[in-house]
Amino acid sequence: MSDDLSSGLPAGRWTLDAAHSTVRFARKGLWGLITVTGTFGEIAGHADVLADGTARGTLTIGAGSLDTGNARRDRHLRSADFFGVAVHPKILFAAERIAPEGDPGQVRVSGELTVTGVTRPLTFTARATEASPDGVTLTAEPEIDPARHGMTWNLARMMKGPARLDLTLRFVHTPAPASGTSGTSGAADTAKASDAPGAPDA
Repeated sequence: MSDDLSSGLPAGRWTLDAAHSTVRFARKGLWGLITVTGTFGEIAGHADVLADGTARGTLTIGAGSLDTGNARRDRHLRSADFFGVAVHPKILFAAERIAPEGDPGQVRVSGELTVTGVTRPLTFTARATEASPDGVTLTAEPEIDPARHGMTWNLARMMKGPARLDLTLRFVHTPAPASGTSGTSGAADTAKASDAPGAPDA
């Protein structure tokens, strides 16, 4: 299986295959004596590959879906001390530019990460572990500073250093609709919307 991105990927929409993707979280706690790890169970996203070979896209994560294997700790992480999921249920990364850089299987990802409603720039390197006209899998380990996203709780300074996201993201190519089908679909959607209860009269 090739990991070479030098020949480029087909332009168009690529959709995240959530069933074959993982987003993990890790941060040192107890004054660096242990590393707390967990997995986000709700992820979605897509990427649009452009004609020049670069791409842009989004990754959306359900903040409340983080599972560290400890129910009490997970409740605390969902609270206002950390992710504040009652007010900010989603974590969003908007990748403004994804471009090949360095080795054939390597890309530079630049964008903005929004956590707890606070948006900060984030740039990192990702590597392809699979690349074909139908699917591509990228792995990366970007580091973030939780304090820069409003997560400043640190009782007795137990939390040390940045947090790390371990990403394994598989995207599959979404074929463009056949010629003539988009108009039919749009007409059908319009008809359904107009038939919905409470829909305004034209």
